Amino acid sequence: MASVHEYKRLENKLVQKVKNAAIIAVFFIIDIFKGLGRFLTRRYTIVFVPHSEKRVYNLHVNVISLFCSLLVVAGICGVFFMYGTSYSGINSELVSKDGRLKDAQASLDQLRDETALLLMAARNFESALSGSLSALDADNKSSRTPNVSGDLNSFLNIRETPDGLLREVDDVRRLTAYLSQAVGSVKEIGGLLNSHSVLLTEIPSVWPVKNGQGVITMFFGQNVNPFTGQYYIHKGIDIATYRSGDPIVATADGQVVTAEYDRDFGNYIIIKHKHGYYTRYAHLQSFRAKVGQRVQQNEVIGYIGSTGLSTGPHLHYEVHVGSDVVDPYKYINIRSSIAKQGR
Repeated sequence: MASVHEYKRLENKLVQKVKNAAIIAVFFIIDIFKGLGRFLTRRYTIVFVPHSEKRVYNLHVNVISLFCSLLVVAGICGVFFMYGTSYSGINSELVSKDGRLKDAQASLDQLRDETALLLMAARNFESALSGSLSALDADNKSSRTPNVSGDLNSFLNIRETPDGLLREVDDVRRLTAYLSQAVGSVKEIGGLLNSHSVLLTEIPSVWPVKNGQGVITMFFGQNVNPFTGQYYIHKGIDIATYRSGDPIVATADGQVVTAEYDRDFGNYIIIKHKHGYYTRYAHLQSFRAKVGQRVQQNEVIGYIGSTGLSTGPHLHYEVHVGSDVVDPYKYINIRSSIAKQGR
């Protein structure tokens, strides 16, 4: 029983001490708040003294109002700082966008320059195309092809768009349409050139010595016979390389109809071509082609020599149309003449 009473007593003492500590803490807190209240309500006087005899101004403030004023000032400064930072970021973004805009403007200027060059090239193309069509006598087929000159001339009349938009875009679109229409003319030129090319392989139109070697030592027509000293009609042209053994080529596609020896012509070959053409190659050293063989233009058929009635190694070359003998030189220059017309 004694121990129970002792525990009871200790418990009461502990409770009493807790109460006392709580009371002390409450009074301490109350004292703190009272001190804080006195501090916050303490009044201060700010005196404004002018440097004259004018009235002195007194401003009465307390800590609470001063603290609130400081909060307001701090808020205003914070707002200004926030908006200043935001403005700085927006300004940087605007500078960046301005740089990109300048780059885009530079690219646009370059595009306009390239468009101007494209228009110039289009003019040259139109001129060249019209010239080619005229040279190839394709004007009579213009009803099946676009009006190249008219279309391009109307295209080249540059007009400003009503609202100042990119006129180059419209120019490029019209140029694309024009080029699409011009495809027909270009294809027709290609067909004509192809037909001309086929025709040129069927008529004697190349130099009869391989790789263009040799010079003409006697032309077609009236000449002095080197053996008799009398004037006579030379029925071909003589080409000399001043040596024997240089290859001779067929001047057009055809078939070898003669390959034999003659007292005057020596070893000679006659080739029959389309459209009634025949060619003769005389004074050959030896044959490469034989009778009945089909040969193509520029194919080697024999070699330069000095057989038969000859003053030295050379090729005597003739062109016959049916039963008529014609000047071979005019046919040799067909390709170069066509090339000059094309230019």
